[in-house]
Amino acid sequence: MEARAVAKYVRMSPRKARLVANMVRGKVVEDALNVLHFTPKKAALPIEKAIRSAVANMTNYEERTKVEPDEVYVKEIRVDDGYRMKRYRPGSMGRAMPIRRRTCHITVVVADIEEESAEASAEAAQA
Repeated sequence: MEARAVAKYVRMSPRKARLVANMVRGKVVEDALNVLHFTPKKAALPIEKAIRSAVANMTNYEERTKVEPDEVYVKEIRVDDGYRMKRYRPGSMGRAMPIRRRTCHITVVVADIEEESAEASAEAAQA
């Protein structure tokens, strides 16, 4: 079973958010949340919220009472560019210098560990 969550229009540069996303890609959710909780980067909070939301979505999709964080892992995490807010600042000799305030969209997909290992063994048996 898979579930996903998308955090859109996060006021942060995608390049900075990708640094934190790379730290938790492929980890068990419990370990990923521990890493994010103690990471001193601003991007850790929205990524942590997106992972928690994906786990909550998995609970709703599967209609079971509780999903154990040690049975679920971060299958995919992606940070895409959002729109850019364009601002201007005074420059030298009366010019206007552009400022681009970047945003990003964070997509998280979580999946069960058991189902993924069962699918991998089934594919290996077919080959």
